[in-house]
Amino acid sequence: MVVVAVEPATDRKVGVTLARTPDMEPSDDRRIAPLSDVPEDGTLLFTVREGFDEREVVLVRLADGVAAWENYCQHWTDVRFDKGSGGMVRNGELVCQKHGATFETDTGYCDFGPCEGAYLDRVAVAVHDGDVYLTDEDYEFDSLGPSEDRDLSTGSPGGRIDFTGS
Repeated sequence: MVVVAVEPATDRKVGVTLARTPDMEPSDDRRIAPLSDVPEDGTLLFTVREGFDEREVVLVRLADGVAAWENYCQHWTDVRFDKGSGGMVRNGELVCQKHGATFETDTGYCDFGPCEGAYLDRVAVAVHDGDVYLTDEDYEFDSLGPSEDRDLSTGSPGGRIDFTGS
């Protein structure tokens, strides 16, 4: 079953693939991780490729599956949710630790913060027999963990607010 909603003003897909689609055959090259590896209060980071471009994606646990979102805040796209040690999920929301914006884990909708009303970019995934698979045809699974690209979100450039306490 695929659950996808379309935001009328932008035609942007929001939502998540919750289970195996009838025509999808899971393959080892698209297997991300066991569902049990996705924390209930954090994220699991993985990297995908689109041609030669790498993109980081975070998996978040839902009550009835998982969701996958590109690993950047809609307010500042150089700010990552997960820098390699897990992003913060609190009360069913993915939290940007730089400025406190919160995104619903099931829809990607920002319900608080400077980017309120924006949506995260979804990456389609599915759970099959206890494993999470990449089902988004735009991407190839590369690896667990961060991309090899330079981390743009370290430090606090430009005096950005940091809610991590450090």
